[in-house]
Amino acid sequence: MSNASVQALRERHGERYRWLLLLSVMVGTMASIMSSTIINVAIPDMSHHFTLGQERAQWVSSGFMAAMTVSMLTTPWLLARYGYRATYAGCMWLLLVGGVAGGMANDYPLVLAARVAEGLAAGVVQPIPAIIILRAFEPSEQGRASGIFGMGVVLAPALGPSIGGLLVDLFGWRSIFFMVVPFCLASLWLARRYVPDVAPGGQAANPQGAALDWRGLLLAAAGTLCLLNGLVELQGGTPLTAAVLLGSAAALLVGFVALQRRTLKARQRHPDQGIDPLMNLSLFADRRFAMGSIVAFIYGVALFGSTYLLPVFMQLGLGLSASYVGTILLPAGLVLAVCIAVVGRLADKQPTHRLVSIGLVLLAASFALMTTIRLEHPALIVPLLVVWAILGRIGLGFILPSLNIGAMRGLERHHIPQGSSVINFLRMLGGAAGVSLCGIVLEWRLAARGAGLEAAASTPARIAAFDDTFLMLAGICALALVAALRLRDKA
Repeated sequence: MSNASVQALRERHGERYRWLLLLSVMVGTMASIMSSTIINVAIPDMSHHFTLGQERAQWVSSGFMAAMTVSMLTTPWLLARYGYRATYAGCMWLLLVGGVAGGMANDYPLVLAARVAEGLAAGVVQPIPAIIILRAFEPSEQGRASGIFGMGVVLAPALGPSIGGLLVDLFGWRSIFFMVVPFCLASLWLARRYVPDVAPGGQAANPQGAALDWRGLLLAAAGTLCLLNGLVELQGGTPLTAAVLLGSAAALLVGFVALQRRTLKARQRHPDQGIDPLMNLSLFADRRFAMGSIVAFIYGVALFGSTYLLPVFMQLGLGLSASYVGTILLPAGLVLAVCIAVVGRLADKQPTHRLVSIGLVLLAASFALMTTIRLEHPALIVPLLVVWAILGRIGLGFILPSLNIGAMRGLERHHIPQGSSVINFLRMLGGAAGVSLCGIVLEWRLAARGAGLEAAASTPARIAAFDDTFLMLAGICALALVAALRLRDKA
C-alpha cells in the first residue's frame, strides 16, 4: 500500500484527515479564483504600460477565462492518469510559474501567455473539491463541508479586488501577478502532506490509461472561442462577423456532441481500449444532473453578468467613484461568505430543490429591486445599493453549497469526476456568455432610450436602460427556477 494512499493518510491523521484534505484543495482553489478576478483592477495600468487599447488589454482577462473554461473538461482524465496529488501539485506549479512570469514580463505577448497558463491551471483545479467532498465525506456531512469550502473560496474574490487595488496603487500592476505565489507555495506544502497520490475511487493512477480526447478538446476550445468572440462582435463589431462566429460556434457544438456520442459508444464496446469522452453525455440521463446542469449554466449567466453590470451601473449610471463602489460591495461579499457556511449545514437536512429555488427567488428579487434606485432620491441611493446587493448575495449563498452536491448525488461514484467537470464547465461557459449578454443588452437599451455613455452626467434615461438590463437578469433567474424545481428527489 502506498504511503500516500487514502487509507494510509487516514490512519496517520485520524478522523480529522478529511478536513485537512479539504483545506489543502481549498487553498489552491482560492489562489486560482483570486487570479481570475483580481487582474481586472490592473488592466488600466497595464494598458498604459504597454500602450494598448482597451480591447487588447482586456484579453488578459478573456484569455484566462477561455483557457479555464476548456481545461475543466480534462480534469477527470488527468485524475485517472496521474492521481489527485500529481494533478493538483502540477496545477499549482503552473499557476505559480504563470504568476511569476507574468509579473516579470516586459512584453505583452508574454503577459498574455502567462495568463493563459494560469487559466489552464485554474480550470483543472476547480472541479476537484466537489469530487473530494462527494467521496471523502458521508452524505450527512457533505453540505457542511461544501459550506465551509464555499465560505473560504468566496472570500477570495470578495477581498481580492480591494487588496489588489491597494497593491496596484502602491507597487504597480506587476504586484497583482505575485499575489498567487504565497497561496501556491502553501498549497504545494499541504498537497505533499495530505493529498493522496491515488486516482478517484482509491485505485492507483494509470499513466498508461486511456488517451486524451484531443479531437473533442480542440472542438470544445474552438467552439468556446468562437462563441466568446462572436458575442464580443455583437457588442462592438460588425453583424456579419458576429453571425459567422456564432454560426461556427453552433456548428462546432453539434460536431462536439456527435464526436462525444461516438467516442462513448466505442468505449462501451471496448472498455479496455480506446479514448474516454471529454463529456460523458450519458450523465444527462439522470434527471437531477440534467436539471442541475441547466441551473448551473443560467446561474453562471446571472452571477458573472451581475458582477460586470453592478460596478458599471454604480460608476456610469450613478456617478460613483471606483473606490466607493468597492466599499459598497464589500459588505455583500462578507455576508455571502457567512451565508454559505450557514446554508451548508442546512444542505445536509433540506432538499436541494428547496434551497436552490429560494436562492434563485432572492437573486431575481435583488435584480428587480435595483430598478427602485432613483437619482431623484440621492440620500437613498447608497443604502438601497447595499441592501439589494446583500439580498442577491444571500441568494447566491443558498445556491452555491447545494447545487453541485445535489445535482451529482444521483450519479454512480465512478461518474462523479465527469459530473463535477461538466457542471463547472457549463457554469463558466454561462458566466463568459453572461458578461457579453449584459453588455449587448445594455448597449441596445441605451441606444433605444437615446442615453449614450459619452456624457459625464447621469440621466433618468440612462438609469432606465440599466433598469431594463437588471430586469433581463431577473427574468433569467426566473427561467432557472423552472429547472431548479425539477431537482426534487424521486419518490
